[in-house]
Amino acid sequence: QVQLVESGGGLVQAGGSLRFLCVASGSTSSLNVMGWYRQAPGKQRDLVAVITSGGSTNYADSVKGRFTISKDNTKNTVWLQMNSLKPEDTAVYYCTAIFLSLGSYWGQGTQVTVSS
Repeated sequence: QVQLVESGGGLVQAGGSLRFLCVASGSTSSLNVMGWYRQAPGKQRDLVAVITSGGSTNYADSVKGRFTISKDNTKNTVWLQMNSLKPEDTAVYYCTAIFLSLGSYWGQGTQVTVSS
């Protein structure tokens, strides 16, 4: 059993910053990848950024240079620093954790609204 708890998000003006935190707990011994996806109204859920246990990262082209993902393996914790936010970043953001033996898990989702 795995639990993902997200914190952060909210309402911010364009150009502002937000920071997300996600903590995985439970059966985390095979945790391999953590990160975030987002889903805007009427659209599919898309990758934002992910990071492996070895530190490799992958970002959506739309957030490169603005968002930074980081982690603490000892605490099964991942952060997403979001700078220079744009109205098109408005979405529900979901933390995800991928386990070698358990598959994928998702957080409850957190709303981010960027006003112009």
